[in-house]
Amino acid sequence: MVGAGVVGCAVAYELAARGADVRLFDARGTGQGATRASAGILAPYIEGHSTALLQLGVCSLDQYDRFVSRVAADAGRPVEYRRGGPLQVARADADVAALERQQQALAGLGATASLLGGDEARRLEPAVVEDVRAALVVPQQGYVRVGSLMDALAEAAARHGAQLLQVRVDRIVRGDAGPALETAEGTLTADALVMAAGSWSGGIRMDGTAPPVRPVRGQLVQLRLPQPVVSHVVWGPECYLVPWQDGRVLVGATVEDVGFDERVTAGGVQSLLAGGARLVPALGRATFEDARAGLRPATTDELPIIGASSTMRGVFYATGHYRNGVLLAPLTASLVADLVLNGRERAELALVRPDRFGL
Repeated sequence: MVGAGVVGCAVAYELAARGADVRLFDARGTGQGATRASAGILAPYIEGHSTALLQLGVCSLDQYDRFVSRVAADAGRPVEYRRGGPLQVARADADVAALERQQQALAGLGATASLLGGDEARRLEPAVVEDVRAALVVPQQGYVRVGSLMDALAEAAARHGAQLLQVRVDRIVRGDAGPALETAEGTLTADALVMAAGSWSGGIRMDGTAPPVRPVRGQLVQLRLPQPVVSHVVWGPECYLVPWQDGRVLVGATVEDVGFDERVTAGGVQSLLAGGARLVPALGRATFEDARAGLRPATTDELPIIGASSTMRGVFYATGHYRNGVLLAPLTASLVADLVLNGRERAELALVRPDRFGL
């Protein structure tokens, strides 16, 4: 396997748990790409901007309870995970109308969605700014604390025998019995190879082809207050807030098409701090703890690339998840494991086939 972000680690865990001999290559270590700056929001009904992405997100969310339970048990460590939100708030007339349309659309999909008035929203979250006009709540949605999930995935995969190798992979070529990896430490062969290198997938050549994945920077900031100020994820027009159980709050996230630039910028931090304080004024009194950036792997249609290569036998893709790597990790892991180990092509793969890009 190539790539040790949340998708790569989830796939490695699933394969190893089913008995495969797994070696996971990533010169940067675990969780150093898009995962590093992921807030862990599990909200397909907000992020599902297309029918296909919504279908994939809902399917993966349905697997999340069991996925977290298995990973935590196999790792012997807890994973912070909560359903019951987010609270998607509106302050302007146009935003209220958009929430009303969204509620109607979700009702048509059979999703439970409650549209609250401003007073109801503030009774639920008193710290939210006073001029909130409405809020939409979809209780199936929630968040997972990504650091705790990554630690558990890495430990659980290792306990099932997976090995993490901090080695750079430069190229993938055809070997006598399967794909071969040309690395900084020599050439290695494998029965099957899973490409899960996120934004860096396009830089690893495979017989002259490469996934059309580009990096999109996302910045977020981490704040701390003596007491929690919100209990739900709060999603506003300018930013979102993710409260952790220990009182920390994440504020995210920027969307910046700046290439492979992983810098945290003053402008990005300033916009997030200002947006967070406009949504929950108490955040203006918070202690600033951290700011980080990650590169999200985006495809041209904003759908991931998952499935078997049509050009090289034994190569499989699990990349291009853009803003939804954490959400789609359980589904991606089960799809890839079913395909690699059992040759089973589940229906969801038709939405994300590599051959739509000639791969």
